Parts: sequence; structure tokens; C-alpha cells
Amino acid sequence: MTPVLITKASGEKQPFDESKLRRSLLRSGAPADVIDSAVSQVVARLRPEMTTREIYRLAFGFLKKRGKPLAARYSLKQAIIELGPSGHPFEKLVGEVLKAQGYSVKVAQTVRGKCVSHEVDVVAEKGDRHIMAECKFHHERGLKVDVKVALYIRARFEDVEKAWRSGAGHARKFHEAWLITNAKLTTDAIRYSECVGLKAVGWDYPAGGSLPELIERAGLHPVTALTGLSRLQKRQLVDKGIILCTELTGSALGDLGLPGDKVEGVLKERGEICRLS
Repeated sequence: MTPVLITKASGEKQPFDESKLRRSLLRSGAPADVIDSAVSQVVARLRPEMTTREIYRLAFGFLKKRGKPLAARYSLKQAIIELGPSGHPFEKLVGEVLKAQGYSVKVAQTVRGKCVSHEVDVVAEKGDRHIMAECKFHHERGLKVDVKVALYIRARFEDVEKAWRSGAGHARKFHEAWLITNAKLTTDAIRYSECVGLKAVGWDYPAGGSLPELIERAGLHPVTALTGLSRLQKRQLVDKGIILCTELTGSALGDLGLPGDKVEGVLKERGEICRLS
């Protein structure tokens, strides 16, 4: 049977891969029978050059009928994109993910290097580990982080590390540079990062420690994942600095003008997404 070619966000054509769709649905926490049904629905509607965005909408719509939390977790990639266009909310999200791993975190710091000062997205410490993390946020689908970004971060880190090592008590610490992005990494970016010891975290890399896996384990989904809010309401929350579902309160929803029953519904969805009691 001739494979159906679909169109990626980058414009590239590729054969439809059912296994990729299944993996993305699996991240939603949907049971096997729901995943099977969703895949069947999408496959039945496939047509040549259908976009990945259209496939996403079909799967999202199916999951939403089965349960809003499933749809919300499935929509994580789009939800992160909707935190933009500024990269600052994404930096806060990354900082909270690191806090969930036990790090003390500071976001948007000016750090002095040996030669010059640097604007660093996230500085994190835990025990003997001292981390400079750069967050590369993409507001559009289909873009990738290439090796030039990894080279740039490594060069900045070398200057910062020299200054850090000269500080009191830092000579024996393990200083690290991290690259964290909501996009995919090119093969060269991964190869270079592995070669020089730069920890890279992307949308589908590394296995077991990719960005969506870290977010899911920490239960730190952005408010933009909530299906019970309009895009305008989500934007209003983000503009107020409310980035995560865990930060959302009834009073914040009330300030948006939502009636009581609507507030209760959104809070219920929030608790199910983040598995709050």
C-alpha cells in the first residue's frame, strides 16, 4: 500500500507515521482503547498532503470528547507555543521544572564572566552542581535549534565558568551549561552538545528526559493547556504572570469575569491535568 504523504509545519513532505501519532497520544495519559480509537479516526480521514496541524486538530477533538484533561495534556506543544510571543514565560516554566528537581533557581540573571557580563535565562544550583541554562523559545511550529545556538551557548558558558571557578568555594563545583528548547534539535546540535558536554533538552530529546517528559513528571502544565478557557482568557492570565496551572486560583478566574460554575469547571480540569488533590 502506498504511504500517504503529509505536510509538516516546515513544509517538508513525509509519509504518515502511525507510531508517532500513537506516541503523542500516549503522553496524554489516554488508555489503550482510546488511543486505538483516536488513531482509527485520524487514519480514516487521511488524505494526501494533509498537514500535521490538521492531524493534531482531529486527534485533539477526539480526545476532548473523551475527557478534557486528556486533550489538555495532548495539546502541550501548542500550549507552550501560546505562552509567547515573548520567551519570558517559557523561562519561568523551565525554572519551575528545575525547582521540581530540587534546584534553587533564579530566572533572568545578569552573570559576570571573566571578560564580559551575560544575560542568563536561568541559573540553578543543587549541592555541588551549578548550572547556566539558556532557554530557546520558538513561537512557530516546524523550526529547529541548530548547532550555531549550541556553539553560542558553549562560548558564553566558557566565559562564565572562568569567573565562577574563581569564586570562593566554587573550585570543586561541577559547573554545567544547559540548552533547553521547546523545538527539536538538529542532528549536528545534538552531536556537538554531546561532544563538548553541553546538556541539551529539546522536544523529543533526550529519550526519557525530553521537555514534555520533564513537564509531565513535574505536573507543571501551562495554563494555556486548559480547554475550558478561551485564547483571550489564557492570554490575560499569562500577561498577569500566571503561567502554570498550579498557580491558578479561583480568584484569578473570577477576575476574568467567569461565572461560578465556569470557575469550578476550570479548576476541576486544572486539578486533573496536574493531578492535584
